[in-house]
Amino acid sequence: MTQFINAKEALVPEALDGLLRTGAGRLARLDGYPHIKVVVRDDWDRSKVALVSGGGSGHEPAHAGFVGEALLTAAVCGEVFASPSAEAVLAGILAVTGEAGCLLIVKNYTGDRLNFGLAAERARALGRKVAMVVVDDDVALPDLAQPRGVAGTLFVHKIAGALAEDGADLAAVTRAAERVIDDVVSIGMSLDTCTIPGVQKEDRIGRGKAELGLGIHGEPGVEQVDFDGARGAMEMVVDRLAPRLGSGPHVALLNNLGGATPLEMSVLAEELCQSRIGARIGHLIGPAPLMTSLDMHGFSLSLLPVSESQLAALRAPVGPAVWPGCQSLGAPRVAPMPDGMAPPDYAASEDAAMRRLIADACAALIGAEADLNALDAKSGDGDTGATVATAARALAAALDRLPLADPAALMRAVGAELGQTMGGSSGVLLAIFFSAAGEGAAAGLPTVEALKAGLDRIQQVGGARPGDRTLIDALLPALEALPQGIDTAARAARAGADATAAITRARAGRASYVSAANLEGHNDPGAEAVARLFEHLAAG
Repeated sequence: MTQFINAKEALVPEALDGLLRTGAGRLARLDGYPHIKVVVRDDWDRSKVALVSGGGSGHEPAHAGFVGEALLTAAVCGEVFASPSAEAVLAGILAVTGEAGCLLIVKNYTGDRLNFGLAAERARALGRKVAMVVVDDDVALPDLAQPRGVAGTLFVHKIAGALAEDGADLAAVTRAAERVIDDVVSIGMSLDTCTIPGVQKEDRIGRGKAELGLGIHGEPGVEQVDFDGARGAMEMVVDRLAPRLGSGPHVALLNNLGGATPLEMSVLAEELCQSRIGARIGHLIGPAPLMTSLDMHGFSLSLLPVSESQLAALRAPVGPAVWPGCQSLGAPRVAPMPDGMAPPDYAASEDAAMRRLIADACAALIGAEADLNALDAKSGDGDTGATVATAARALAAALDRLPLADPAALMRAVGAELGQTMGGSSGVLLAIFFSAAGEGAAAGLPTVEALKAGLDRIQQVGGARPGDRTLIDALLPALEALPQGIDTAARAARAGADATAAITRARAGRASYVSAANLEGHNDPGAEAVARLFEHLAAG
């Protein structure tokens, strides 16, 4: 997989320097590249307890991104997924540790334990006060003697960091860290593996599967499970964590493992709040990428029962901008719609033939969703089928309240429904089309002429013309042929849609931004939708 990197060997130093350039002068690095990669606070008061953490790179923003006021004092960075050397850890300790001492916060991996542990011994031999805690929050393997340290480590950083910033001594900071370690639990789930620079990506997660209980270094999870959406994923994660929850209120940390979109993470946050443990979670850190696994398409959930003092520490302000804060949870606030925006209210009426016609049309568009999405992916953003199908489902659900026996009112009603339920420019144009057609019908125009009036209106408003590679290329010939029957109209629509495959310069819509090579040989998805609609109606 191609990535935005230069030489693999230069990846971590270059990334750290990029971080430092954007750190507004609050961060520095030790002059030890390439073997010693240590980021330190440039404003550190050595009279306070220093917090040093780190490990392999690839988990950004952890750990260097959390160096700053009320969080880490220094981060010691190894190569991607590789522990830093004991020499590098020792350099970090000596750079920031004064008489107050230093706490090392280490995730429970063999390389980290050994290198940080050896560095601690060497620092003590040099007269430094050094304590070390090891985080083992992963519950994926409940019988494992040495559980892994994962995103729950960030609770330790935050609470210990707040205490150290306030001037607590080393013993107090260490006790606070140990209490968090005793109580925090975490587990992760992913839909795909991560891409390690310079290494062939492993394709081990099957289609329709997710991996539960995986680590943060791309290692396999405990098991592959059937994936059935965000709700099912969150339920499985909650099921593993719920038996281990403590008493009282909890803070959750919802961590993006690197490749999940913000939309997905917001859905997962909603599912967490709606889950069987949602009522026990009073505050949430995230959702955000906090301890990632490169580009892994997954998430992890960490839970910590908190006292008032711990909650205060978690909510205390920090310097690093990437820390998302600890927000209180509650039901979404809902404000009333403004005046003039009430849902359309029609005088519903029944017409069996019209009901069947609309229901058939909706079924045709819903059935074409996947094909239209695939076609749109050639020239757009791959959502035409979903947009059309969403509107069709909403229109089918509204049949009982539509004025089916009044053509003019029906066209206006359809326009209003599409304007509310169909997103994008297509929704606006079709809302205009049906609204204008309804006006024409109310003025006495026959149905076909009223529909043509609607088409004229969208050409005026949207600016598209025949030959511009839009739905007009299928809709116009279909309406021209409709007086000769639905079969003739369907053939005309199909010919118009197929002709768009030879139009390599779109003059309207999103396809106008796409090169000719991407357009040639592919029908315009809007025109294809019109053709399929008429063909379905003709076949019925």
